[in-house]
Amino acid sequence: MNTAQQGASSFEVIIVGGGMVGTALACLLGRAGLEVAVLDARETPLEREAVGSGPPSMRVSALTPVSRQLLEGLGAWTWMASRRVSPYRFMQVWDGEGSGEVNFSAEQAGVPVLGHIVENDVTLAALEACLAERPSVQMRINARVVGLEAGDDGRAVRLEDDSRLTAPLVVAADGARSPLREMAGIGVRACDTGQVAVVTTVRTRLGHGSVARQVFLPTGPLAFLPLRIEGGDHHCSIVWSTTPGEAERLVALPREALGTELAAAIDRRLGEVTVTDRALAMPLTQRHAERYVLPGLALVGDAAHSIHPLAGQGVNLGLMDAAVLAEELVRGRQRGLSLGDVALLGRYARRRRGDNAAMLALMDGFRVLFGARHPALTLARNLGLSGVDRLGPLKRLLMQQATGYRGRLPRTCRALSRRDAG
Repeated sequence: MNTAQQGASSFEVIIVGGGMVGTALACLLGRAGLEVAVLDARETPLEREAVGSGPPSMRVSALTPVSRQLLEGLGAWTWMASRRVSPYRFMQVWDGEGSGEVNFSAEQAGVPVLGHIVENDVTLAALEACLAERPSVQMRINARVVGLEAGDDGRAVRLEDDSRLTAPLVVAADGARSPLREMAGIGVRACDTGQVAVVTTVRTRLGHGSVARQVFLPTGPLAFLPLRIEGGDHHCSIVWSTTPGEAERLVALPREALGTELAAAIDRRLGEVTVTDRALAMPLTQRHAERYVLPGLALVGDAAHSIHPLAGQGVNLGLMDAAVLAEELVRGRQRGLSLGDVALLGRYARRRRGDNAAMLALMDGFRVLFGARHPALTLARNLGLSGVDRLGPLKRLLMQQATGYRGRLPRTCRALSRRDAG
């Protein structure tokens, strides 16, 4: 990986956005020998030696076994595991207003683990280390795109320093509020969830036992995501989705008071809770781009879709976007097609849009159902959760959704069997 600011201005693919999804896509394309530029607006690169040590970061993701397989194939997982990954083998989901509860286990799903909670910086640093071994990929830090142009031979992007880069294909991987998507004139269907996510990190008196816990409260879901810090199981990452007013109140609380509220909210299942970091509030808006592709342009990750964090699926959907797009591009290149060909890009869009739309609809349905206060719906929720726990086929279907084993997986995500992916 060449990180120099100067150099070639013509590439096969330009990726705008150097987050986890954009960097994973660059790794996949670089492995196939494509000439790729990654443009990221960050002013400074990650300090890889400092990542994954000390207090855990508040920004984490729940990576599925399928996402792990992708990262394993790229050579990133070994680096991640040498730093900090936190497997969870069980999930408990219950209704805070009733008695309904459902429990999932890795054994029931036929996998060693249901997933891993990993700090975003750890995943990104590992992917950047992989890029260092891809000589055909150039990473440009502090590269802010201010213009997008269409030409006869593809697309051109103009940077803040007035430099201009061209490629048959430009990929927008620049987040939920994607400036590149806006420059391309692609509309987005946005749904304000009416909720704000409060995130922080806590230490619990009782060990979490590799269990991911989520309770549906009157104002929204609260998740305790298990972390393993220095071999112990007494830390959790918190994602509390609630109303804007309640989020403002929670963030303003002293740490001790917030810990008391967190312990009560999950029925003291982990005993006393101590907040170990500041609490941050992030508004939650679910978005879906009206189109994933145009001639010479493709959207991936949050630029194409952003989802409620209810099931922790956001980054997993994005990684699948990257894997499918890379698969289609490499196949098209072998056939001598232009990488910006809209028919080629359309195959990517058809493979990904349906799965993403289904997951967005499922999460929005859960949000509406569990946010309803009507007594009849409360009863339905409790009967539904209890029913899921008893009905094997339905439970297996939900576990397939949670572990990522659904639909037509790209080859990079199905090289190992489920039991080998632990």
